[in-house]
Amino acid sequence: MLKVQEIREIIKLIDHSTIDEFVYESEGTKVKLKKNNGHVHTEGLSSTTQPVAQPIVNAAQEAPVAAAPKNDKVESFSAEEVKEPAILDASLHKITSPMVGTYYQSSSPDSPAYVQVGDKVNADAVVCIVEAMKLFNEIEAEVSGEIVEILVEDGQLVEYGQPLFLVKAN
Repeated sequence: MLKVQEIREIIKLIDHSTIDEFVYESEGTKVKLKKNNGHVHTEGLSSTTQPVAQPIVNAAQEAPVAAAPKNDKVESFSAEEVKEPAILDASLHKITSPMVGTYYQSSSPDSPAYVQVGDKVNADAVVCIVEAMKLFNEIEAEVSGEIVEILVEDGQLVEYGQPLFLVKAN
């Protein structure tokens, strides 16, 4: 099976080439990537022994593949569907997703959200979790300040580099 870094390199190479389609098969796993309008989309993945990944990846952005149960459905969304910040203030710091995955506002459904609009945070404060490949990655604020806006919904699929929060830095 390909490692995440190898998949990232393949995506970069396809993005910077004239190749429109890429297929890789190894040990019962198949990865098929197609480039349409500057985006690389996974067409379908199959595996005989383990869950497979089915993300949609913007080739201009590095992104690890998130694990999901075997499923024939491939989810897709366009750049227009990614929520844009309501406040376009250049002085606000954007906390972005470091990976493709699922955004969670708390550590469990019964727990309160890590942060809400108006909360003060330190640079090392955990603001959310992004789950990728069955790993729950705590995302830190990166700056001290006040949460001005939360740009994603709990349980939403996020892309690499997608803004998650706007913070008014101290």
